[in-house]
Amino acid sequence: MYVTLSAEPMSFLAPSVIQPPCTQSKALVQRQFKSGAYLYHEGDDATNLYEVVSGVLRLTRVLENGKRQVIAFGLPGDIVGFPNGTRHHTDCDVLSSAEIVIYKRRVFEAGESDPETHQRLLCAALREISAMQDHFMMLARKSAMEKVASFLLALSQRTGAPIGNYATFSLPMSRADIADFLGLTIETVSRTFTILRKSRTIALDTPQTVLVLDLDALIDASQADT
Repeated sequence: MYVTLSAEPMSFLAPSVIQPPCTQSKALVQRQFKSGAYLYHEGDDATNLYEVVSGVLRLTRVLENGKRQVIAFGLPGDIVGFPNGTRHHTDCDVLSSAEIVIYKRRVFEAGESDPETHQRLLCAALREISAMQDHFMMLARKSAMEKVASFLLALSQRTGAPIGNYATFSLPMSRADIADFLGLTIETVSRTFTILRKSRTIALDTPQTVLVLDLDALIDASQADT
């Protein structure tokens, strides 16, 4: 479910995107959510799992000192909402209008789901564990430039659209969101964006729209010291 900063240089270049499931199963329902809506809050009973068909989700926690931590961004093909015990351990809100498939946990726990869907959810849970491990490791090992470049590269490969020889993608999260996710300050994120823009690695059509001008340079920036 995560925009990970994997130690494997090419791991984010070939993401495994889950195809939207058939919604005729009694285990699930498909709904539209507007930007700003919450799917769940930390501490809520984890009665559902959520698969992103379109749009972007944000998973956050508020720490004991009052600071916010962005745990993950849910992109199309990701499944979010795996609980800590029986309750959700993060808030989850919609950054850009999203189409979501909602899975009822009780159906799976009662053994009433089809084997294929059950296997897909199991694989998604395992990917979440692996992604979190990669993310925590890279937060400690990567420089600010490597973190930001890796983040942009992952988004480009997951959600980008080609324009001639370039690729463009939306950036629905704020600079503060990116900073909280990467363990950086807003000033560092903004400064790194400026460096990448001045080097003609990326361009910003708007503050929320990125154009990748030099993919090789972005890859190099994402793994400069790895």
